[in-house]
Amino acid sequence: MASSARLISRLALVTGGGSGIGRAVCQRFASEGATVVVADVSRDAADETLDVLRRDHGGQQHTAVHVDVSSKDSVGKLITQIQTHYFQPPSVCVNAAGITQDDFLLSLEEEQFDKVIQVNLKGTFLVTQAVAQALVASGASKGSIITLGSIVGKVGNIGQANYAASKAGVEGLTRSAAKELSKFGIRCNCVLPGFISTPMTDKVPEKVINKLLTLVPLGRMGEPAEVADVCAFLASDESRYITGTSVEVTGGLFMG
Repeated sequence: MASSARLISRLALVTGGGSGIGRAVCQRFASEGATVVVADVSRDAADETLDVLRRDHGGQQHTAVHVDVSSKDSVGKLITQIQTHYFQPPSVCVNAAGITQDDFLLSLEEEQFDKVIQVNLKGTFLVTQAVAQALVASGASKGSIITLGSIVGKVGNIGQANYAASKAGVEGLTRSAAKELSKFGIRCNCVLPGFISTPMTDKVPEKVINKLLTLVPLGRMGEPAEVADVCAFLASDESRYITGTSVEVTGGLFMG
């Protein structure tokens, strides 16, 4: 998708912006004119993304910040920091922070289950709540909150009971948030990637990837930029009548 100027004057917060899909979203948003707050649990990774944005989109006041999305205190400090720096809350938020800790159900440790839920599901709740509260308090006329789910949240996956549960959860959370926040002009939507080339999928053995690709009608893995394209659409006014929905970016995986 060619760059446009759909997001000029928008302040966008992207959690998990230090790598993978999150970084691609930051780059896409900046290319469309948004000012981007790159938030990540790794400040070094966030700074790397910020360097890319400053190199390619130097006219905008992008920033990088540390956040642990599973901590209410950390998320609260993040929103305060943003409002202090920019004198406004973010009108666009992308919940892209996420982790995996895979194991078969019979051997999955409680700690592994809890950690994935804390980051992927609780983290999405905390950030969504904090951004929505800030938008409502400021009297903003509109906002767009986009959450990265996963096709695995719809169909399940061997060895990913915790991850699948967390991603199914964020879909329910997003739909509930959409119903509650629509009266404030805040839209909430999910993007469900399939198998995308990211540091997360780099951990998957090649033979497993090759087997999975036989299930993808388009015959290849997706690229982070292809997910970022959809996020940019959902962040823009072109999707102003879309809320409470999930968009699959899967190459046709598990269609029907």
